[in-house]
Amino acid sequence: MKTTISVIKADIGSLAGHHVVHPDTMAAANKVLAEAKRQNVIIDYYITNVGDDMELIMTHTRGPLDTKVHETAWNAFKEASKVAKDLGLYAAGQDLLSDTFSGNLKGMGPGMAEMEVEERPSEPIAIFMADKTEPGAFNFPQYKMFADPFNTAGLVIDPTMHEGYKFEILDVFEGQSVTLNAPEEIYDLLALIGTPSRYVIRRVYRKADNNIAAVTSIERLNLIAGKYVGKDDPVMIVRLQHGFPALGEALEAFSFPYLVPGWMRGSHYGPLMPVSQRDARATRFDGPPRLIGLGFNVKEGRLVGPSDLFDDPAFDEARRLASTIAEYMRRHGPFMPHRLEPEEMEYTTLPVILEKLKPRFKKEADVTKAKPSIYDKSQGMD
Repeated sequence: MKTTISVIKADIGSLAGHHVVHPDTMAAANKVLAEAKRQNVIIDYYITNVGDDMELIMTHTRGPLDTKVHETAWNAFKEASKVAKDLGLYAAGQDLLSDTFSGNLKGMGPGMAEMEVEERPSEPIAIFMADKTEPGAFNFPQYKMFADPFNTAGLVIDPTMHEGYKFEILDVFEGQSVTLNAPEEIYDLLALIGTPSRYVIRRVYRKADNNIAAVTSIERLNLIAGKYVGKDDPVMIVRLQHGFPALGEALEAFSFPYLVPGWMRGSHYGPLMPVSQRDARATRFDGPPRLIGLGFNVKEGRLVGPSDLFDDPAFDEARRLASTIAEYMRRHGPFMPHRLEPEEMEYTTLPVILEKLKPRFKKEADVTKAKPSIYDKSQGMD
C-alpha cells in the first residue's frame, strides 16, 4: 500500500510570547482534521507542538502536495488563528503569509515535509520537530544518520545499507538542487552542507533501490516574506530499520547538542536541545532551540503511537551540555559568535540601522581594503 505521510507546521500564535501553543488553538485544529478524516480526505492524524509551533501529522493516499490535504491543513491553521486572535495570543497567524489558499502551501508560510512510501509489513518512522531554528539545522544529524559509520553501525554491518545513500541538496538562495552520493562524494557533500544557511538537505534516498529514507521541510520565511517574520522551525521524517537507520542510530545523531542559528529573534546561535514533549517550551532567551522526536508505526495509513523519543534519561547528559553551552553563548550578549553573521542579519533591523548611520560614516584613506574572497580562483589557498 502506498501511503503519504505529511507533516505540516505553522506558528499561529503563542501564550505569553513565543514559547508554547495554547491548547484551545490545538482543539480548533483538531475539529478540522477530524472532519477531514470523516470525509476520507486523510486516513489518520496526530496534532502536537514544539514551542510555539503547531504540528499537524497526517496520513493519506493522495501523494505529496495534494490540494485537499493542504487545504485541510490551511483551514486547521486558519481556525486555530481565529482562536488565537480571540484569546489575544502573541503573533496570532504569524506564519500565514496569505489570506487565501492557492492550491497548495508552497510559499504560503507553513513548513512541510511529505513522504510517499510503499508500506513495508512493519513501517517504523521517526518525526523530528524543532523550534527556534531553520531547515539547515537538520544537515548535521542527517549526515550522521546516513553517512557516518561512527554514528550508524548499519553502514558497516547491514548489507542493505552498505552501499550508502544519496543526498538531494537545495541551494535555498538560487532555487536549484544537486544530488551527491555517500560515501564516495562525502567531501563534496560536507563542503556544501557545512553552510546550512544556504545548502539544505531536502531528501535522502537509499542508493541500492532509490527508496526514500528521509525528507525535511525547506521553507525559509525570510526569503518568502522579504523580512524577518519568525524562524522557520523545521520538521523531518525519517524511516527506520530494515535498510534504514535503526531507531537508536537515528536518535544517536542528536546526542551532541550542536550549534544552530535561530534562538532569540532568529538572530543568535545556540545549542539544539533534545527534550521530551512536556519540556518543549522555549523559555530561556526564547530557547534554547528545542527538538522533540515522536516515533510511530504506520499500518495501512494508521498512525500507531506515538512514543516520546527523547523522554529518556539517556539524553540527560545532552541536555546538561546544552544548558552549559547556552550559558556560555549567552555571556557574549550582542557580540558574535552568539549573534549571527551579517548575511543572516539582513532581514532584521540591522539594515535599517546601517542606513540611518550611513551619512555619518567617513572614509579613511589609510584603511586596508578587504581581502579577496576565498572563492576567488585567482588567489592561492595556502
